[in-house]
Formats: sequence, structure tokens, C-alpha cells
Amino acid sequence: MADSEFAPKFSPFFSFTAMGAAYGTAKAGIAISGVGTFRPDLIMKSLIPVIMSGIIAVYGLVVAVVIHGDLDRDHSQALYTGFMHLGAGLSVGFTGLAAGYAIGIIGDAGVRAYMQQSRVYVGMILILIFAEVLGLYGLIVGLILNSKSRA
Repeated sequence: MADSEFAPKFSPFFSFTAMGAAYGTAKAGIAISGVGTFRPDLIMKSLIPVIMSGIIAVYGLVVAVVIHGDLDRDHSQALYTGFMHLGAGLSVGFTGLAAGYAIGIIGDAGVRAYMQQSRVYVGMILILIFAEVLGLYGLIVGLILNSKSRA
């Protein structure tokens, strides 16, 4: 049977890491826009949450490229390999979604607080790093699962 009979056309468009990154960018971007109306001098330092959200999307891209490199040209693979690829994608996807959500909330509150008190900046960056690490953990687990799929 042809591969197109089982694979829906929309399946490549579901990227949970991209959804998390989009949410984080939107949530933090709204706060940055609000801060920029009152304190335009703080905009450049306030872009950190948006940059960190973009990195979350890259994690998903890395795992997608690695998984794509493991696929056979004739589209046939063992059930074990398929489930390992699914697990790798879901681990990086769901952690990316959670990390993007956390970065958006932290970025929103942190940037607004930074506008009122500049001493909050270092604490905001530290909390953002902890939120980013959630996505990094998913990337590491995804790469480990992908390496096990070759067994």
C-alpha cells in the first residue's frame, strides 16, 4: 500500500514546540509592547523572553531533522523504530510546549516588573533559564530515544 493512504496530509504541521514558542513569543511580546510605550529604553533588554521562546522551536526542529535522517527511503520501518521516533517527537514537543508556556508567563510578568524596578532583571533571567531548561531536557530525552531506535 502506498504511504499516502495512512499518513494524513496535515501531520507535518503539528509541532508542539512551535506552538509553545509562539505562545511564549506572543505573551512576552505583548508585555514588551506595553513597556515600550512607557519606557522605550528598556525594549532591547526586554527581548530576552522572545529570544528564549525561539530557541524552544529550534529544539523541535533539531529532533525532526534527526528523525527524518533515520527514516528509510521506502517508508518501511519496524514498529519499535516508529514508536521510538514517536516518543522522541512527543518528549521534545510536550516539554517545548510547557517551556514556551512558562517562558511566556514569566516574560510577561518579568518585563512588566522590570519596567517598575530594574533590580528584578537578574531574577527574571534566572527564572527564564529554568523554564528554558525544561525544553532542553525534552531535547536530550528525544535524542536519547532516537539513538535507541537504531537498535
